[in-house]
Amino acid sequence: MIHYGERLFRTVSTNGAGDVGSNTVFRYEQRDAILMGTYSGGKVDYGSLVGKVRKDGTLTFLYHHVTKSGALRSGKCESRPEILPCGKIRLYETWEWTSGMGAGGHGTSVIEEI
Repeated sequence: MIHYGERLFRTVSTNGAGDVGSNTVFRYEQRDAILMGTYSGGKVDYGSLVGKVRKDGTLTFLYHHVTKSGALRSGKCESRPEILPCGKIRLYETWEWTSGMGAGGHGTSVIEEI
């Protein structure tokens, strides 16, 4: 199992009506198979997430955040890892909004460990 604790990630690319961008930084923590994290930057003032780490290293989690304009949004995400030649992790994400102005919208993102 990949251990995600104490790792920082930055958005490399995103498609869809999302709030994260290249200035968004994610800080992941892990306890056993539980993933926790916080994120901010770009349109996001503050966000948090909680989910599970599967044995193959894939992630499934729920997230919510407050945008810099004051909107409260939430969603769900599935992430598939790739270990880069340098040893860092790249995550391929498929996400969907579950509330807020974009509810029902979806997209994909790629984030990389920094």
